[in-house]
Amino acid sequence: MRITHRIGGKPWTGTAERTGDVYDPATGQVAARVDFASSADVDEAVAAAKAAFTGWRGASLAQRASVMFAFRELFNARKAELAAIVTAEHGKVLSDAAGEIQRALEAVEFACGIPNLIKGGFSENASTKVDVYSILQPLGVVGVISPFNFPAMVPLWFVPNAIACGNTVVLKPSEKDPSAANFIAELFAEAGLPDGVLNVVHGDKVAVDRILEHRDVKAVSFVGSTPIARYVYETGTGNGKRVQALGGAKNHMVVLPDADLDLAADAAVSAGFGSAGERCMAISVVVAVDPVGDELVGKIRDRIADLHVGDGRRQGCEMGPLVTGTHRDKVVSYVDSGVEEGASLVVDGRGHPIDGDEGGFWLGPTLFDHVGTDMGVYTDEIFGPVLSVLRVSTYDDAVEVVNDNPYGNGTAIFTNDGGAARRFQNEIEVGMVGVNVPIPVPVAYYSFGGWKDSLFGDSHAYGPEGVHFFTRTKVVTSRWLDPSHGGINLGFPQNT
Repeated sequence: MRITHRIGGKPWTGTAERTGDVYDPATGQVAARVDFASSADVDEAVAAAKAAFTGWRGASLAQRASVMFAFRELFNARKAELAAIVTAEHGKVLSDAAGEIQRALEAVEFACGIPNLIKGGFSENASTKVDVYSILQPLGVVGVISPFNFPAMVPLWFVPNAIACGNTVVLKPSEKDPSAANFIAELFAEAGLPDGVLNVVHGDKVAVDRILEHRDVKAVSFVGSTPIARYVYETGTGNGKRVQALGGAKNHMVVLPDADLDLAADAAVSAGFGSAGERCMAISVVVAVDPVGDELVGKIRDRIADLHVGDGRRQGCEMGPLVTGTHRDKVVSYVDSGVEEGASLVVDGRGHPIDGDEGGFWLGPTLFDHVGTDMGVYTDEIFGPVLSVLRVSTYDDAVEVVNDNPYGNGTAIFTNDGGAARRFQNEIEVGMVGVNVPIPVPVAYYSFGGWKDSLFGDSHAYGPEGVHFFTRTKVVTSRWLDPSHGGINLGFPQNT
């Protein structure tokens, strides 16, 4: 099967110079080939978006909202179909894919309210017979570069807001699981979005670099690893673009001695191994505050033993494979290095029972204890089903560990002490905080984003900050029908 670009509202009919394999991660077999865009192909998509911008920016707010509401209905009606596409190419189990799509739907619903969200301000008679008002206008052509781990949700963090604000979009999804982006673009076309407003190009660094360099692309939204996020931010801003680049994570879950340890163990397993750990908000480090370490590790170990790992399309499977064989092998290498560096391997996922084809990209849930902050399993973003337990003596030690980490995406604290929780949310240097909530992904009417090396740029994703990112402010000062303007005055204008 061939997967190709969508440019100007239609499937691309050209011949690709390069292509890539798209795998079914549960079998290890190549399921499709995806065309990789050349710089010229990206130029074609940007040209289509630029040509569509004049008409789309002039569309009324009512028309934009109507398209968004129609898309919302189509998306909701066909979300099971999209979940199956996600599972087939990413590997996450169907229930997890359905959860991703439900959260994407919330972001779409937020964008349906754009007419209320891009209102400017108005001051009558700011100076004598002079009115001042602000308006929010679209930027133009914007680029969205999305990751493999949420092939439906992350594009829909950005695309609906960008389009509803009057921009046109070139979307470059991950080449590992590209079909969800095409499906979304087809639904937008069915909802009445004019041709060229949303274009999809597939590919690798060649396509990314052209988007970052193209003079007609005014802004770029990106989600991916920290090294690439830094590169995207520096390259994009160096070419005069507005950029929001969301990077990697090393999310800590602090467990205080007064916490409900059964609740904490359930949360650690759920947040650590859901989607095989391939989430930027996955819990990858549990910080156990003395003296709960032994009991907590025992509870986590017992729960891991019962996890049903296998093909996400099979009944009862809770965790699927990793996205590619190369990525699986990289994650396995961290299991080896963790042992070599002296961490205690409590559960070795390499021996976990698998309900699936032996050729799939499998690694079962893995648990390390007594991990040090100088070990690779702690310092690196593994992005797989490897959970590390780090032990500390006090609450203050736990806060120091989290704040000293270069990442600042998400964190959580488990406690029954309201004072400790309130202190934690105030002191912790992380962008998203959960209190007895292991994965604190904000609802769509707030915004998603980390601190430190987890975000490059000033704007978080979706929600109010998403609207801010995809618009720019213009202030108008006006005076009408005042023949007694006072004549020539070379002084600086004063408000009187």
